[in-house]
Amino acid sequence: MVEALDRGIDGLVLAAVSAQNPAKHRARLDELKKPARFLPIEALADVADIVVECAPSTLMRSIVAPFVANGKIAVVLSAGALLENEDLVELAKQHGGQIVVPTGALIGLDAVTAAAVGKIYSVRMITRKPVRGLAGAPYIVENNIDIETITGARKIFDGTAREAAKGFPANVNVAVALSLAGIGPDLTRIEIWADPTLTRNTHRIEVESDSASFSMAIENVPSENPKTGVITALSVIAYLRKLRTSLRVGT
Repeated sequence: MVEALDRGIDGLVLAAVSAQNPAKHRARLDELKKPARFLPIEALADVADIVVECAPSTLMRSIVAPFVANGKIAVVLSAGALLENEDLVELAKQHGGQIVVPTGALIGLDAVTAAAVGKIYSVRMITRKPVRGLAGAPYIVENNIDIETITGARKIFDGTAREAAKGFPANVNVAVALSLAGIGPDLTRIEIWADPTLTRNTHRIEVESDSASFSMAIENVPSENPKTGVITALSVIAYLRKLRTSLRVGT
């Protein structure tokens, strides 16, 4: 996203970056045509109109709240954390701010959003991930699941999107985005499978509604972080480009 902004997105400039370890990223930022400043989280809202949150979910509120409280835009990738901070939506409403959950690693949100205008009967998502992409998740640790010894595809979770967000905060933000587009986190069902034969994160959604029955699947190429696909960052870039485009495709 930083490199795309440096190359140029109409009407936008990179004002600042915040990171837990600035020294780790300094060399890459110094290669930009317009090197960005490092600022603490609490200073970002003073210098920018839009923030893209792509931090650990525990930091989501501290990043988003100052922006929406000042009538600005917060793009949230830690969508699961919104379920424990639902008051941020009301805060944004009161002050004219906006919280944007981008499409991220999941296709079909436009179709789900459209179906939700009518009546959706059921939504199920089946997520399959390489074993290392699930390592360290709270649900894995709390249930003493030794995923390193898994030799074949194994279903390790079946529940609601809300439950999945608590158990896998770094893995199932797509499920929460799906639930927010459709019938909510308590009615959206999700299965999570660990599969040592996979090299990509895969998602399949199945929707039954009064306007259409549809299913969609996607295989995401992992980024440097095995928990996140490359397409997640690209979806944010696509959103930023839409802000000033003269032709907008999709809901």
